[in-house]
Amino acid sequence: MCQIFAGQDPGNYRYITRSLRLAGHATSIRLEATFWDILDELAESQNMTTPRFLSTLYDEVLEQHGEIANFASLLRVSCVNYLKGPAAVVQDARRELVAGAAE
Repeated sequence: MCQIFAGQDPGNYRYITRSLRLAGHATSIRLEATFWDILDELAESQNMTTPRFLSTLYDEVLEQHGEIANFASLLRVSCVNYLKGPAAVVQDARRELVAGAAE
């Protein structure tokens, strides 16, 4: 079982750093190559460039939560949610809404 994961191309998990602007500030984000591939796909699905998609996401998260403690982690989790598929993402969102209403 683990050979499926252990035998993968090391290029999949090499770090890649990209520079972009978020909220008008130049910054760099370091993620594994596979996450960048997924983010590129996500951006394309929204008819945006990857930098534009990330900037839009950053602005929306700031608007909803007021801060972003770890944007790189948010991006990784967003990729996982995207791969889980729309039904799973909607189900997770509903769970969070119910939990938030109970607090």
